[in-house]
Formats: sequence, C-alpha cells, structure tokens
Amino acid sequence: MNIHAIICTRSREEITTMTDNLLAYFANAGVNVLLIAGASSIFKAYEGAYAKISPDPEDIIIFCHDDIEIREKPEVFLTFLKGTLENEETGFVGAAGTTLLNEDPVWWEQNNHRKGLHRGRVTHITPDGEEYETFFGPAGDVVVLDGLFLAAKPKVIEDIGLKKPDYFVGEWDFYDLHYTSQAFLKGYINKAIHFNIFHKSRGELVGRESWHQNKELFRLNTSLPLQLHI
Repeated sequence: MNIHAIICTRSREEITTMTDNLLAYFANAGVNVLLIAGASSIFKAYEGAYAKISPDPEDIIIFCHDDIEIREKPEVFLTFLKGTLENEETGFVGAAGTTLLNEDPVWWEQNNHRKGLHRGRVTHITPDGEEYETFFGPAGDVVVLDGLFLAAKPKVIEDIGLKKPDYFVGEWDFYDLHYTSQAFLKGYINKAIHFNIFHKSRGELVGRESWHQNKELFRLNTSLPLQLHI
C-alpha cells in the first residue's frame, strides 16, 4: 500500500517555507507527493494527478492545501489515517466538517456551530501572528468536509469522480463540498478526525466572486439540506 499526496501551489518560484516543510514532512513519512504548480483549475489538477498516479485499490490519496502543517509524528499520523480508512464504508477523512449542511451551504455556519453540529478542530493564526485553535466539535461522522485536508481510498474517488461539475463556473471553489457531499449521497461515511493540524489561511472570502458563484450553483443543484441524524 502506498500513500500519495496531491498538492496545488501557485508556482514553483513562489514556494514558501511552509510548503517546503510540508513536503519534507511527507517525505519523512514515506508519502509520495505530486506538487502541481500554476494549475488553471483545482479540479483539473486533481483529476490529472490522480490519473498519473494510477493507484492500487489499497492506496490512500491525500488532497491538501500547501499552507498546512501537520503537527503529529509521521508514524502516529499515518497509523491513525490508515486505521480510519480501513473500513470500506468510509468515504473522505478530513480535519473539519459538519453533520448538517443547510439550504445556505456554508459548512461552518455559526448557528449550527453553537448547536454542536460541527466536527473536528484546526489551529489558525490571527493577522497579528497569534495562534488559536478553532474547535468545531468532537471527532465524528459528517456530511461534508473542508478541503484543507482530505484523504480517501481510490474506490471512493473513482465512484464520485474528480471532474468539475458542468454547472460550476469557478475553477477553485466548492470542490470540497462537491466531492464530500457526493460521497455522502452515495452512501459512504465521511469522517472528521482529531489530529494536530495548523492552517495558515483563515478562509477570507472578501473579493472571492467565484466562491460566491459556485456556492449559489451548488445550492441550486444539490438537494439541501444534507443531514446526518445523530
């Protein structure tokens, strides 16, 4: 069994220390990495990289951002990941998600957060450089997951496909909710797991027109709400 990580980055000339450290972490863990630089679409990048890998059925595929830091010993992290994905019913595994995706499909919606409907945890950083942990909820099953870190077996990936849905216009947004909701709708169990992960991006949406466009198109083309009865 091999583990492969597919990572998109802006350009090879602008690779940050953080991305270098992530690559070193994966190398130390024995994870094969495909770093896709300057892609025009995250859907095309993931689809093309997956085809290039041509994984065996028992392999694990990781899709993650280039500005994360996994703060676990590699052997601990990989043992945990492998164990979580052993169950054939498992879909995607990630760091954070929700058990209820409303008609307004923002997975981190604050009212649901207050109701205890989210799962997972991620460490973020303020503009002043101060780290803080966002605790979404206990580890557990979810309907959708955030795209900062996703992992799945080939069976799941091939069952849902990585191609951009025809109705999306944006090339970089809502891929995570599309992929993970499709897995949920096909009967797989997505899981938010607790592991020590830092994400430099705070998910700012100001000026992100394509995010808002794809959000609305996702809403119009998905039978919402999606809910896990707990």
